[in-house]
Amino acid sequence: MTADSALIVIDLQTDFCPGGRLAVAGGDEIAPLVNALQAEHGAVVLTQDWHPAEHASFAANHPGAEPFSMTEAAYGPQVLWPVHCVQGTPGAAFHPDLATERADLVIRKGFRPAIDSYSAFFENDHETPTGLAGYLRERGIADLTFCGLATDFCVRWSAVDAARLGFRATVRLDACRAIDLDGSLAPALEEMRAAGVRLLEG
Repeated sequence: MTADSALIVIDLQTDFCPGGRLAVAGGDEIAPLVNALQAEHGAVVLTQDWHPAEHASFAANHPGAEPFSMTEAAYGPQVLWPVHCVQGTPGAAFHPDLATERADLVIRKGFRPAIDSYSAFFENDHETPTGLAGYLRERGIADLTFCGLATDFCVRWSAVDAARLGFRATVRLDACRAIDLDGSLAPALEEMRAAGVRLLEG
């Protein structure tokens, strides 16, 4: 364990696991490994999707729109998701198998009604910061390892942003699971590699 390293656990929440509203296949399987990885890092940060019920990324808030269809938001293309991780609901809670007691920080994202937030660092406009980068820099943390859900969305965006911000970014693929929406996993892996993110199978 090194003091300048952090494990960033992305959205390991009930709604993203089997039985949840936006379940990622096998999402709950990674919890034991994620718990074990916490001991290898000087800091642990958890991110948590935290949407208001009226969030603009929910298909239910667009009459006639189907879940997983696309819309054009002010900040670019946006997937319209099933309602998930609504603030204060059981689905927004961390999965019960995730150990949370070592977490130094919980970053809640997606709470602004008009804009989605995949990355742990920025809203989807790529401009509005969450504050995570400043927190890590003030603590002298430069080496980040990402795990969680989902590989091809929130893990991907978080790891790419980390690399672009100058952090050393690693993704533990064995501690992630993907949605693979319309083949989204392969380009996500390629984008991470191109950004300088190290991809590890374990």
